[in-house]
Amino acid sequence: MSAPALVLLAQGTTDSRVEQVYHTLRHELQSQRPTISIHLAFADSCPPTGPQVIGALANRGVDEVVLVPLDLSRVCGPTDTMAGVLTAVRHHRPDVKSAMARPIGPAIELLNVLDLRLRNALSTVHATELDGLVLLTPTWGDTRGAGLIARRARQWATHHKLPVLVAHSDGSGPDVAAAIASLRHIGRRNIAVGSLFISPTELYRQQAELALASGALAVSAPLGADPLLGELAMARYSFAAMELLDDVTISQTDEADLEASASQAL
Repeated sequence: MSAPALVLLAQGTTDSRVEQVYHTLRHELQSQRPTISIHLAFADSCPPTGPQVIGALANRGVDEVVLVPLDLSRVCGPTDTMAGVLTAVRHHRPDVKSAMARPIGPAIELLNVLDLRLRNALSTVHATELDGLVLLTPTWGDTRGAGLIARRARQWATHHKLPVLVAHSDGSGPDVAAAIASLRHIGRRNIAVGSLFISPTELYRQQAELALASGALAVSAPLGADPLLGELAMARYSFAAMELLDDVTISQTDEADLEASASQAL
């Protein structure tokens, strides 16, 4: 029996620079996992949509599909827009067994990639001293995702022995200017911003410009098509694929154990 197809599900966009990041991520993951059919779909109406991708797969004889949301702010479940993709897929292609994996979420391993991007940004402007950091996220996410982002900020602060504040780009919490102002209020002057974004979306660019205008020394580039994102997507896929098996019931504790094991095996 062949493995289910994996569909990386990204937020819809009309920006070619954003699209290219996700296409590169899919291409590199496919080259690393040649035995799994890996594809990319966008939410909203941006092509290729979920129903378009899965319809094409069904026409080629694929009958099982797992969608993995490429979302670093949520943990428990996808956004309503992404959940709507699964609903549409099941409506248009009821002959295809489909499952939605949990979003990638703010995995602790991403802090290593974030550090690398920030070091590159600081090197470009020849900055050698920092006394404050801002962790910039796309959205507040879900409750568990927000909790994990707060934990990642504390872990990042402990690692660098610097104060770290979280900023949200969508208005769901303090933006990057407010975070920088708060750090300045406690006497911090050499502040840099680490961006927990996958791609250079409009929200990212707006917040990056705002950060620099507010006095930040540097803003890190998005994570991009880093191989770690592919590994995390595969871990989510590996668990969700089990939902497609008949008569399988797994507790949330088992789910966490399985995903941890899958991540370690990659």
